[in-house]
Amino acid sequence: MILPIYIYGSPVLREVAQDIDAAAYPNLQELISDMFETMSDADGVGLAAPQVGLPIRLFCIDLTPVAEEVPKGMPFKQVFINAEIYERGGANVKMGEGCLSLPGLNEDVVRPSKIRIRYLDENLKERDEEFDGYPARVIQHEYDHIDGIVFTDRVAPIRKNLIRSKLAAFAKGKFRAAYRCKLAR
Repeated sequence: MILPIYIYGSPVLREVAQDIDAAAYPNLQELISDMFETMSDADGVGLAAPQVGLPIRLFCIDLTPVAEEVPKGMPFKQVFINAEIYERGGANVKMGEGCLSLPGLNEDVVRPSKIRIRYLDENLKERDEEFDGYPARVIQHEYDHIDGIVFTDRVAPIRKNLIRSKLAAFAKGKFRAAYRCKLAR
């Protein structure tokens, strides 16, 4: 089922998400499937639970649509539950980012090129992995969502001033998207 994507200005995008207790989510596999379907429908490569209105520590990534652009480690389709990035390193790299919760807005963001992360996979199996390059960037972007951070929070101050009116427009519901959206005030 395709879920509505919550747009910038929705309070759930600013909440620090809570860990998932498997017993509290008996339909977890269905939710994960719905999130992948929603992300694919919106032509995204990552989607966090707060973006579909759920303040829980869950995000999905599927880099298959950009495999030609980022061939290292492809295909890359993964679920992260109760994730914790505990190490960041490598070079700080500036790259353009966009977000399904801010349709059509792209800005440069500086992020470390490597991370180490502990998480549960879709089968609730504990994982501890290192990622670098584009997968590390997308993981950090989605991880920010479960901490109540949107990518524009990481934009250079001068750029943030320049996009202030665009952000205000999103919060007022003035945007266009080719996918199902919701603005919760």
